[in-house]
Amino acid sequence: MATLLRVLIDQRGWGEYGAFLHEYSKAARSLARETGDASLATLTISVKTFERWYLGKVTPQNEARRVLARLFQRPITQLLAEAQVEAGPGTAAPVKVQHERLHVTPDADLQRMGRNAAMASRRAITFAMGAEQNEVGPETLSYLQEEIRRITGIYVRVPLSEILDDLVHLQDSAFRLIESGQARPSQIRDLYLMSALTSGMLAKACHDLGDPHSAMSHARAASVCANQAEHSAMSAWVRGLQSLISYWADRPEDALHYACQGTATAPDFPGSVCIWLAGLEARASAALGDYDTVQAANRRAAELREATTPDDLDDLGGIYYYPEIKHRYYEVESNVLLGNGGTELIQRAEDAVQGFSDHENPHWAFGDEAGSQSNLALARLYSGDVEGAADAVQPVLALPPGQRNHGIISSAQRVRTALTTDPIRNAVTARDLREQIVAFSSHPTLALPR
Repeated sequence: MATLLRVLIDQRGWGEYGAFLHEYSKAARSLARETGDASLATLTISVKTFERWYLGKVTPQNEARRVLARLFQRPITQLLAEAQVEAGPGTAAPVKVQHERLHVTPDADLQRMGRNAAMASRRAITFAMGAEQNEVGPETLSYLQEEIRRITGIYVRVPLSEILDDLVHLQDSAFRLIESGQARPSQIRDLYLMSALTSGMLAKACHDLGDPHSAMSHARAASVCANQAEHSAMSAWVRGLQSLISYWADRPEDALHYACQGTATAPDFPGSVCIWLAGLEARASAALGDYDTVQAANRRAAELREATTPDDLDDLGGIYYYPEIKHRYYEVESNVLLGNGGTELIQRAEDAVQGFSDHENPHWAFGDEAGSQSNLALARLYSGDVEGAADAVQPVLALPPGQRNHGIISSAQRVRTALTTDPIRNAVTARDLREQIVAFSSHPTLALPR
């Protein structure tokens, strides 16, 4: 039996745990404000509970029933009843559902089948890991390694809602294997590195969701695990991540501190993390208005680009590799943050945007593409070209909610701030563009919990 709750979840595109949790949490907070019951604001559900509700195996209880009724604007008894759908040709007359007619389409069936298959896959690997509970077996380690590589490779290319659930599961699995005491000494270092990698990605996920506090918590866990794994490049990468989190949280002093600390952690390391740290130092220094340090850090990044060789983090790719196209994007951003414009910088900004124009490029990332487009808009604005700035930022404003992460919205807001300065603030194009950016930024980040 498919409940109305399940059909509505599919119709609204909330079939992934993260997407549903965001909407559920919003409804809980709204109900808390309306009733004055502060305890409702902190209500949440686990992945397993969501899956059981979705499959109709467990009936929501207590306050969860109130939240679901608020979320879907329907009585809970109706939500938990069998869905009444429009009948097909040659069948009995359709049964109408109040306020909304539901259609079970082939797409909806495929979505349900895909979700059921994913649940079965997770159940299968949980069983396999349990069968190896007296020791950490080769299938368990192989699964973790393959999943980490898969998610690392697609993290920057897909909406977070598509991978967050799997990422949480991976981190929990790695932690539990370490805590089980069943791992052999030869496996412990690998498990700590896996824990560092998954915690690092979850830190980035929380940052993308606009939650710097949780992001830093995961980053600290990643740092501990990297140290236990004795992996200096990963330790340096975590410092870079902490710099990035601080930078977008408007804490440039902290961002500079972490970037410099990361460089000190692995001053002679051959991988691209050292280039990234120099780029992070340049951006943080630009936010502080330190022109000399910006230029020095950018020169060092260029020199390191010529001298580095790929390491095991670079081999993973995704967020663990700092490619040339991202390097150009960072270099331009550090200059526009200083308020620079001019023909030469605009050309470099256009080159950075062009670098992300090929979505088949293995190093393409939608967040970096949007950031480079916003930087081009700023470079043109600082050169007095309002129309050119509007053209540059339009692709950013067209991004679907699932890709509007914290950094992208912050980049767009920088353009909006620049549009409020004289003499352009009263131009019609500037006013229209400010309104578009406000509308763009009003959507929940990633349509997930912030």
